[in-house]
Amino acid sequence: MNQITNPAAPPPMPLQLAETNAIAKVSSDFSSVIQSTINQAVKAEAAGDRAIQDLQSGEAKNLHEVMISVEKADISLKMLVQFRNKAMQAYEEVMRMQI
Repeated sequence: MNQITNPAAPPPMPLQLAETNAIAKVSSDFSSVIQSTINQAVKAEAAGDRAIQDLQSGEAKNLHEVMISVEKADISLKMLVQFRNKAMQAYEEVMRMQI
């Protein structure tokens, strides 16, 4: 029998082999997400502290910019705490699994 082909159809995509080191890749990706979240929170806190110091020394021109910087630091810290809480909940749930 002859095979029916559609000349307008794109050629099939080649099969990709599964990564043998997929777990290590996921682990490094997860750790980089955690590290970047922590770094962002630390930077936001430092910017908030710097803004407060500028306000106290009289170098800050606008109070609202100081407040925005401090709120960013507060939100970053709250996000980091919630991130930790969710990770702990996931860990506890995995530990409760019966094998």
